[in-house]
Amino acid sequence: MAEQVAIDPITRIEGHLRIELEVENKKITKAWSESTQYRGIEEIVLGRDPRDAWAFVQRICGVCTSVHAIASVTAVENAIGSNPPPQAKAIRDLVLTAQEVQDHVIHFYHLHALDWVDVVSALKADPAETLAFAQKIAKSAGVDSWKGNTVERFAEVQATVKAIVDSGQLSIFTGGYWGHPAYKLPPAANLMAVAHYLDALEFQRSMIRIVTVFGGKNPHPNFLVGGMACTIDRDKSESINQVQIDQIADWIAEAEEFVHKVYLPDALAIVGVYKEYFSIGASVPNYFAVGMSGATYAGDPRTASSTSPHSKVKPGVIFNNDFANVAEFDPAKITEWVSSAWYSYEGGDIGLPPAEGETKVNYTGPAVPYTWVADHDQYTWSKAPRYDGKVMQVGPVARVVLAYARGHERTKALVDLAVSKLGITLPQINSTAGRALSRCVEAVTSVESLSEIFKTFVAGVKGRDYDIFDSTKWEPSSWPAEATGYSFVEVARGNLSHWVGIKDGKISHYQAVVPTTWLAGGRDKEGNIGPYEYALSGNQQHPLAINDQPLEVLRTIHSFDPCMSCAVHLLDPEGKEVQVVVS
Repeated sequence: MAEQVAIDPITRIEGHLRIELEVENKKITKAWSESTQYRGIEEIVLGRDPRDAWAFVQRICGVCTSVHAIASVTAVENAIGSNPPPQAKAIRDLVLTAQEVQDHVIHFYHLHALDWVDVVSALKADPAETLAFAQKIAKSAGVDSWKGNTVERFAEVQATVKAIVDSGQLSIFTGGYWGHPAYKLPPAANLMAVAHYLDALEFQRSMIRIVTVFGGKNPHPNFLVGGMACTIDRDKSESINQVQIDQIADWIAEAEEFVHKVYLPDALAIVGVYKEYFSIGASVPNYFAVGMSGATYAGDPRTASSTSPHSKVKPGVIFNNDFANVAEFDPAKITEWVSSAWYSYEGGDIGLPPAEGETKVNYTGPAVPYTWVADHDQYTWSKAPRYDGKVMQVGPVARVVLAYARGHERTKALVDLAVSKLGITLPQINSTAGRALSRCVEAVTSVESLSEIFKTFVAGVKGRDYDIFDSTKWEPSSWPAEATGYSFVEVARGNLSHWVGIKDGKISHYQAVVPTTWLAGGRDKEGNIGPYEYALSGNQQHPLAINDQPLEVLRTIHSFDPCMSCAVHLLDPEGKEVQVVVS
């Protein structure tokens, strides 16, 4: 008889996620992905000036802030016909790419690493052996060992870990399943990884500063429909000037060094130890992306242009792991279902395109506190998006396989390096370990493109191109009486789209279809399970050795980098309480 296991909350993510499982003989047979967070942003913008929407909708999340703002202003620009100048687009690309690199580093070290790294085991390591291990994996990855790898540094970190353990209060490492039999890294690797965990906390600041220079603050930096809210002048103190340009150059160089010499060898080494996870956690074999990370389109990607430095990697859809055949991406094929969600559509159990999307609360779940939700047809606050009726994967895996299929040389070189060293096949990138590897591949290509974008921006500044605002469509009198627009942006967790309707100068409709909704959504009308659920139960072979220490489940769920705040975003337009849910 199947055992029921509920994991609530899933930690080291953004927002609230509950996973319910049925387990037989230490294998997961059924899974339910349950977004238990109920909050809202989307509908609060109804009736407001569309030029202000970005400031509201970027508060969908406190992590994915810039990306929602850029998606919003791009959608509004598509609706009103505004075309930001090249330097404004370059700044947006810099912000998007800097956040992408920062997000992937945060995910690997601070959200996912502790599923693979036994912190307490680091106490058994020898700092000299740890340095030798770090040098060995750097050489294997084809890079020099990082300057921060020293015997003294590793001994210092080990002493810090010992003091924490001896205190009996594990601080940031509380709640780990230390000593779990599924941990396999040797002590030296664990000590190195803990040291790099702490180093990555310091590294984050450089990437945040890049966003802050252009946006004025972080989180929730400033943007502007038609361009950017900052000003540029090499010679003026109140503008982005030569001093700040020099600082950004240093921060980008630091980012390149950290990604190449720390993240890349660490990721290859860790997934190499856990190679069995290239055969665990495979989700649906269908993928779509509108390009590589940072790709941004105002309107239909088939006809709109993109400022992405990887613009040759065109949008595409891959079905059934058929990497030799990339289908054309058609935004009209996107629908959202609420069959398993606590919402209702006026037309019944149908799929609605985002441009016609509805967000009507219909909570039918059990009274709280609850012990089991999966015995209800509706069990989540997350809708279930589909493309051409099919469950899809978005995110780093989707973008990497698309770039590979499109022949992007750097992506192919990195993937081929990993395939060769790890002894895996390309389809195995669709796996728990493959998602971790794909994020690393993207971090490398993104940090390299960050440098290229910056060079283009600086060349414009040297040529005295300071124009970063299109004023021709700023006044509502220049807009049509009714207009619709949308955007697609490839962000850290996957494909993000915002959809806006404008009537008489005010927002009449707004929807956001975010990466985590694509991935965390539940069953549709046909009973097809969502990507999280499929990764855990699709072949009924996903392991769970100890029910109350679900380390294997965390490895797979964390590999998607959940952001439930993005997935669930509803609020009554008057700000009134419409439903109370306590969890």
